[in-house]
Parts: sequence; C-alpha cells; structure tokens
Amino acid sequence: MKKKEISYYKRLLGYVIAPLLFVYFAFFTHLDPANPKVSYTLAIAILMAIWWITEIIPLAATALLPVALFPLFGIMNGKAVSSTYFNHIIFLFLGGFLVALAMQRWQLHRRIALRILMFTGNSPAKILFGFMFATAFLSMWISNTATAMLMVPILLSITKNLESLVAPRELQKFTVGLLLGVAYSASLGGIATLVGTPPNLSFSRIFQIMFPAAPEISFSTWFLFALPVSVFLFVFIWAYLYFMYKPATAWGEKKIDFHKAHKHLGKASYEEKVVFAVFISLAFLWLTRAGFTLGSIRIPGWSSLFHQPKFLNDGTVAIAMALILFLVPSRNEKGKKILDWETAGQLPWNIVLLFGGGFALATGFKESGLSLWFGEQMQDLSGLSPLLVIFIISFSVTFLTELTSNTATVEMLLPVIASLSVSLKMNPLLFMLPATLSASMAFMLPVATPPNAIVFGSNKISILQMARAGLLLNIVGAIVITLFTYFWATEVFHIDLSVFPAWAAVK
Repeated sequence: MKKKEISYYKRLLGYVIAPLLFVYFAFFTHLDPANPKVSYTLAIAILMAIWWITEIIPLAATALLPVALFPLFGIMNGKAVSSTYFNHIIFLFLGGFLVALAMQRWQLHRRIALRILMFTGNSPAKILFGFMFATAFLSMWISNTATAMLMVPILLSITKNLESLVAPRELQKFTVGLLLGVAYSASLGGIATLVGTPPNLSFSRIFQIMFPAAPEISFSTWFLFALPVSVFLFVFIWAYLYFMYKPATAWGEKKIDFHKAHKHLGKASYEEKVVFAVFISLAFLWLTRAGFTLGSIRIPGWSSLFHQPKFLNDGTVAIAMALILFLVPSRNEKGKKILDWETAGQLPWNIVLLFGGGFALATGFKESGLSLWFGEQMQDLSGLSPLLVIFIISFSVTFLTELTSNTATVEMLLPVIASLSVSLKMNPLLFMLPATLSASMAFMLPVATPPNAIVFGSNKISILQMARAGLLLNIVGAIVITLFTYFWATEVFHIDLSVFPAWAAVK
C-alpha cells in the first residue's frame, strides 16, 4: 500500500505539477523583463529538477531535455548545446572506467581486496578496518557501485566462517557493522579522487563552464585537498562503527584465513600484471601531470616537459593508458586483447548523458543570464559569515542527496551556488567544493547511494539500523567538510577570504 502511495505522488509531481510549473515560469513570469531567456531557463531547470528527483523517466533521458528545449526557446544554439555533452571531463571518466573494467574482467580488484585483508589481520577491529580500507582504496579508482558489489560477497563468506566461533546474536550485530563499513567507505574513497565518484567530475566541468578564466582543477590538486577529508572521516567512521557493533567476545588472530581465500585465486595471471602496471602508471601520471603549489613549495608536473603543456589534460592521460589495454594481446584467451569492445560495452553511457545534461544546464544558466539573476536575489546573505554559509550548504546538500541522485543534485545546485559566491564576492571554490563533497555524504537511507542499496539488499540490515547509524554521520560529515574547506582548501587552492578573484568576475 505504501509503495503505491509513493508511486502515485511521484507520478502526480512528475506528470502534472512539473509541466504546470514549467508552463507557469516559461509563459507567465517575467523575472527579467528585458531578458525572457532567464524565465525560460528557470522553467526548464525546474522541470529537469523535478524529473530527476521523481525519476518518472530515466535520469539520462531527463538529461537530454536541454538538447530539445534550449534551441526551441532561443536560449542556446543547437550546435552549442550538443557540444556541451562531450568534453575532456567525459574522456577522463571514460578512460578511467575502461581501466576499471579491465581490472574487473581479470579479477584484479578481488586480488587487491584480499591482499589488503591479508595485511590488516583478522581480529574484529582489523577485519572492519580491512574491509573498509579495501573498499575505500578500490572506490578511489573504480565505481563505488562495482566496489560494493565485489566486497559484499567476500564479506558474507567471511562472516559465514565465523558462525562456529561467535554467538549468532553477536555475529549478526558485527555483520551489520561490516556492511555499513563497506557502504560508507565506498563513498569516502570516492571523494578522494576526481574519478572516484561522478559528482567530482561534474564539479570540475561546471566550475570550468561558469568560470572559464579560473585555474584548472587538476587530478593532483583535487587529491591533495580531498584525501585528508576522506582519511579523517574514514578513521572517525571506523572507530564509530567498531564501538557500536563490535562483538562482546573477541576471537584469536588465527580464526580466519584470508591467505587461503587468496590462494584459491591462484597465481597472478599475465593479464592481471599488465592491467596492474597500467593502473599504477595511470594513477602516477594523473597525480604528477600538473604538479602543485603548497605555500612556498612548488612541485612542477611532467606536462611541463612538453612544448604545449596546456594541451595535455587528465582526460588525455586516461584515454592514452586505456588504449594500451586494447593493444596488448591476452595469453589466456588466444586471439583476444586484454581489453576488448565486448567488455568496453559495459560503459555506463547513462552516466555520460547525465553528465552532459548537467553541463548543458550549467551552460544555459550562464548564457541566459539566470546565474546572474540568482546572484542578485541572494544579496541578503552577504551579512553571514562565510563559515556559516559553508555549513548551511554542506548540511543542506547532505540531507537533500539522501533522496536524490548525488550527481543530479550537484548538477542542479552548483550553478546556483556559483551565482551565490559571485553575489557575495567570495571565491566560488569556497562554496562549490563543500557542496560537491557533501553530495557523497549520504549515510542514512538505502536509496541515497548505490553502495547503501547493495548492502541493504543483503537482507542482513534494516533501514532503521542504517538510518540510526547514518544520522550522526551525516551531521559529522557536514561539520568536517565545513572545517576542512575553510581551513585546508584555502591553503590548497590559495583562497584569500578577503579577495574576490579576478577570474570569477570575468563574464
């Protein structure tokens, strides 16, 4: 009965209220009488936002609305809109995902996970740490959904081995902690790198669209900023889950044999070794391409060795390394390459279109003048402390993304937040960075993020257990992101709170 009611209200909101609001804002409001495109763009944005939230049609289908509606309403030329759907950020995602698919094809990610568990040990605290660390590390490079899907079967098989060693009630409690640890660390690992989760890539491109004169957000710069946030939250959540769900009676160090599970994989194949070499090379090239400056320390990147270093970007590197895998022959499957198009066909094109829709929407905000209009409406916030504004943004996005796609959330909000920063004469990074990170901090509900849904699908955990554990973590996440943005991001990105950067004022 409840599901029917929810479905009914979603249909009512998506099929009736959304079109009515679209018509109202497009034809009966005049936000800027001299520029009707402002009202048209807001109408389209509201329609997209409601359809993204209700998911009455696929997210990727909603993302295509700008292709049809922007030219019809004279907001942007059809060619210009189409070009926003494919760019270097898309190629960064595609290249990284191709390497991840090769890892999954040859089971390299499973070997890495078991190696980490072998290293961390097998007391309750170490098992929780091992599963969380393996999940977080893999999620930095491959899809957090794929990471969770890999780790949950391994986790359930390990807990099955404990049935003869731990009382059923204690084991059930500890299993809940392990499952939550996998779900949460998949999100924590994802925020550490640009390719770790889609909202990070959305931010990188939308920031560039809104502020084309701004310095590049490179892989290494993002990593330098986000890794400490990820590590701090990881340690806090590990300790929190351990003390909440640890078994009353511990067991000895030799009760679980991860070495045996690893031995079942056999020796590393030639293909695994090649994929691992490409994976390590890709990570190294990403981290060292642009170099970085921290205070008075300047470390140049390898791209400076080329005549035109600005021609090279992280997408260039990702595609170059992925292409190697299409060239190297497989030894175990004669006549095939280590990466073939059958495997590459698993690329999530729906996410690519979702990216494109967000980029098109951000471009429409800027080209139509809607972003400027939003900025003018937010002048009243100028009296608030930047620290308070950052917390409000972090807190709001954290709880909003419990109910909506995290990628859709940042693509709806980042253009507005960019306008807010210009209105308040503050560096846009100060507000856009916490919004992006907060979109990955949904710890309460199964619908919030795929890893949450995957562990909930194990039938070993209830919604109440997840919500009870996640509520505090949502709040802590908003506080931590606020503090790291205010005190750490200002160092990494050279943000002077008293200076409005010239690149943000360029229209």
